[in-house]
Amino acid sequence: MNIRYDDLKVREGEYVPEIGRTYPEHNPDQSVLHPVYTDNQVFDENYPYLDDSFRFNLNNWIGYYLFLYPIVFPLNCIKNGLRIKGRENLRKYRKQLNKNGAITISNHCNRLDAPCVLSAVFANRHTRIPMYAPNFNTKDRWYMWAVGGIPVPETGFEAMKRFNAAFDEFNRRKWWFHIFPEAARWDGYKPLRPFRKGAFTMAYKYDKPLLPCVITYRERKGIYKLFGKADEPLLSVTIGEPVFPDKTRPRKQEVDRLREVCHLQMQRMAGIEHNTWPIVPEDES
Repeated sequence: MNIRYDDLKVREGEYVPEIGRTYPEHNPDQSVLHPVYTDNQVFDENYPYLDDSFRFNLNNWIGYYLFLYPIVFPLNCIKNGLRIKGRENLRKYRKQLNKNGAITISNHCNRLDAPCVLSAVFANRHTRIPMYAPNFNTKDRWYMWAVGGIPVPETGFEAMKRFNAAFDEFNRRKWWFHIFPEAARWDGYKPLRPFRKGAFTMAYKYDKPLLPCVITYRERKGIYKLFGKADEPLLSVTIGEPVFPDKTRPRKQEVDRLREVCHLQMQRMAGIEHNTWPIVPEDES
């Protein structure tokens, strides 16, 4: 544990995993993973951020309809005991969510967290996910690409221009986006870390509702002990009510409001009564 757990307060009965990991105490964006890079692809202005090729569309279809739903989702249910709550919000707000597409956001806390959320909201292959570019050079690169992952360029004005143009087109097509406002993945972490503003800036720019989702943990018990380590928690996804941008407000003020509202809503959904990280990263405040 660390200082961020010392003052953490959760709702009575809320499970907090103890998986023996050491998490950073002061830098919420610090990577705690050590991926093995097997390729050296460059993500510059020549990368096809908007890829309408037959090859990509075929793999995109396979990624969702022959891999995510028939293989990864059942695997998540068996290995991680995946439970999904809040799907009534998808039905209640169906018209608003599908009018122009929506942006799902969630905490970044498990290798299968994106599939957890995608399957929870019945995502289809017209979903795009900004992702950390170097991870496209790992063994997971095919799946990240096939489910609509788009590498975020780390340098280069022209590359970022093409990345933004691609999302302009995805928005024109009314496709959904999924974004992790927490910059790095910390497996099994309970506190909610500060949110980067990218998801909320996109929501304002494209006038898309944000759909907060939270991954929480349950103790591994019963038959699930056969499918994972004893200290590896089971997972639940809770789908919250959408948060709508107010385009009549100045952009900066509204982006700040969206970020705060979503963070506080997700704290409640996660059963956190007192969070120990600020909502806004220190280098933005």
